[in-house]
Amino acid sequence: MDRGVAVSARAAGAPESVEQEVAAEATYGSLPLLKSERTWGAGDFSWVTISLAIATWAFLTGGATVLLVGFVDGVATMLIGNSLGLGIMVLGSVVLSQRLGVEQYRALKSVFGIVGVGIVVFTVVLLTEMGWTSLLGVLFGRAFTEISNQAFDAGFAPYGPIVTVFALLAIVAGWVVLSRGPVTISRLNRFVAPGLIVIVVLMMVMLMSQHSWSDLLEAPAMAPFENEQLNFMMAVEFNLGAGLSWWPVMGTLARLTRTPKAAMWPAYGGIFLGTVVAQIVGMAAALMIGEADPTAWMVPLGGPILGILTLLFVGFANVTSMASIAYSTVLALKQSSGRAMARVRWPLLCAGFLALPAVLAFFPAFMYEKFMTFVVISGAFIAALCGVIIADYFVLRRQRVSLRALYASGSEDPMRFTGGVNVAALLSVAVASAFYLWVYNPITLETQPFFQYATASLPTVAIAIVAHLVLSHLLYVRRGRGAYGLPDAFAAARRDRA
Repeated sequence: MDRGVAVSARAAGAPESVEQEVAAEATYGSLPLLKSERTWGAGDFSWVTISLAIATWAFLTGGATVLLVGFVDGVATMLIGNSLGLGIMVLGSVVLSQRLGVEQYRALKSVFGIVGVGIVVFTVVLLTEMGWTSLLGVLFGRAFTEISNQAFDAGFAPYGPIVTVFALLAIVAGWVVLSRGPVTISRLNRFVAPGLIVIVVLMMVMLMSQHSWSDLLEAPAMAPFENEQLNFMMAVEFNLGAGLSWWPVMGTLARLTRTPKAAMWPAYGGIFLGTVVAQIVGMAAALMIGEADPTAWMVPLGGPILGILTLLFVGFANVTSMASIAYSTVLALKQSSGRAMARVRWPLLCAGFLALPAVLAFFPAFMYEKFMTFVVISGAFIAALCGVIIADYFVLRRQRVSLRALYASGSEDPMRFTGGVNVAALLSVAVASAFYLWVYNPITLETQPFFQYATASLPTVAIAIVAHLVLSHLLYVRRGRGAYGLPDAFAAARRDRA
């Protein structure tokens, strides 16, 4: 359906068949959602975010943290890193999308330009979400491989082909859930999230019934550097990156909420609570059992029956997490591709995206071994993106974005910037990301001296903000381009031509 016709139909009323088509385009496309179409309250969104947070990756993140620090310092780094990372993420995604009721990457046209959004989506977002989706599939494969070994004494290798087979099955299951839309995802999470909370508490109770608190508090880090301050800050940075990593999906999910409070508190508090609690359990298990991988310690901890049941539930929880991630990513790909994917049916689009992480599932060992590097590198670019978005939306636009301008095109588009690209925004992202990688190289683990006191993400966000404010003023704001300072630049342009 033509976008202008669709918007008019929503405003003026339309026959039921037309209205249903428009509603489907809003849910599976880029049209803004009406109030009646925002189906999630604070409780619904909380179950979604908690379920996402207590996926297997949270245990793995906690287990990886103890490579650098012990239990007490580990808890501190998780609290600091996640609180800062999630705060930046919420400001850079949730506020804008929820207020407009618009899919995140359509809303980001006001920041990067329509072509610029496509550049961001088909580079940073696509690669990041491919990695996370594949990791969930591999974790599912590892869980069910371990179940097979315990239940049938199969003896499958931890990174063997059976892991890939189960990972591919998880991706297929994720497609089934995803193809049915966000309502199905929400309904499943009402069941999955409480179950995950019970499992996390149960695992911690069982762990501490077999080990003393003094043993846990005194357990050393597994592979630290000699510099304790550096170890602590690298663990903070790792958890900062984990908090920032929610940026690609959270804005699009938040637009389905009914009120700003129903979006912001669950997006921050739900993920923070679920992530930190699961990370602490993963960290404690890694220190006491010597395994950072939850699929390796759940059976020894819970015993053959309870451990297998726990792995079974956590493995299926990965499927709902995968569907939630893929929903936002597929919407981003659809709206960023212009007309190329506009007519493709939703299930086919979902299958097309999930085929990409399915390829990575053939390399399970690589996904595990490079987990920390992947989190930190993705965090470098997301920190820069969030800084630019915060500067543009909160400072330059003062939280006023023309909804009509987001859907304008051609010569009528006041947000066309330079050929559809906000050069100031993309240059700021490039400069800030380069600064991050100079301060902290996640591949070689080389750092600049001030990293031990400031992290790499926080100054990266600050540099992105300053660079965008300066470059935007020079290139666009002072020239009256980019629809800055206008409550509805699209309507104003129409009046001027008349």
